[in-house]
Amino acid sequence: MRIAPRLQGLLMLLVTAASWGLNWPVLKFVMAEWPPFLFRVLSGIGGISLLVVVALARGENFRVPRGQFPRLAIAAILNITSWMGLATLSLFWLAASEAAIIAYTMPIWASLMAWPALGERPNWQRVAGLALGLAGVGVLMAGQLLSAPAADLVAKLPGVAAILGTALMFAGGAVFTKRYPVTMQPVPMLAWQLAIGMAPMLLAAVVFDRWSLARVTPLGWGALGYVSIVALCVSYLAWFRALKLLPASTAAIGTLLVPVIGVFSSAAALGEPLGSRQLLALAMTVSGVVLASRGR
Repeated sequence: MRIAPRLQGLLMLLVTAASWGLNWPVLKFVMAEWPPFLFRVLSGIGGISLLVVVALARGENFRVPRGQFPRLAIAAILNITSWMGLATLSLFWLAASEAAIIAYTMPIWASLMAWPALGERPNWQRVAGLALGLAGVGVLMAGQLLSAPAADLVAKLPGVAAILGTALMFAGGAVFTKRYPVTMQPVPMLAWQLAIGMAPMLLAAVVFDRWSLARVTPLGWGALGYVSIVALCVSYLAWFRALKLLPASTAAIGTLLVPVIGVFSSAAALGEPLGSRQLLALAMTVSGVVLASRGR
């Protein structure tokens, strides 16, 4: 039975949101067993290997067009290193649900960056969406201000800075990619971006990690397989397919499912708090991004 293109696109979008959302509790679990940067390197190698096999089976070309390698490298640092490095680091200080909510303020930052870079002037919806999204982040952290010692709040600040850096870099990557696109097929381009974006993680693994796998359990190895196959390969390939079949605005709003899935899966899998403060922050942040996305 043939699936209508729109329905197929929506299914691919659901696959993307589910895999990225579930990745947050997986990464938080990984922090207890794996050297963090080594894990990112190994998962990147696994993802690249799978993408190479897929591209070769489809007869796709890995050659980077003349003069486009610099833009490919910049896009890789903004799109890949941000998540492999800063997002991973943020989980040393933040709960996975907190990191997921802050990370997906990304569409708001992208709309602001698009003004000087792409000439997309923000209107009142985008400005109001930014304010609402930032207020949601404030509500998320307000519980720490009210109930935790000052030392605990200060201890979370590096994680907040790291995950905001992730959101800003990924937003910059989206704008940069739109302004300076790389004319390659999706699978080879993703393999290149993973390889380039993983390079700083390899350096960090050599400098900072202790290369011991003694604490890694079968669940830890399963997490490596999940991130390599699902979070890095299946999700991005589904995302590219969704972008091809759906309007860009529909696909962008669909990513709002990611923090929703991240928050609830973190509560279920890790026992992280899921109270009125977390739900209010989630609702405010998602509403802010929807409002900003509608301001076109």
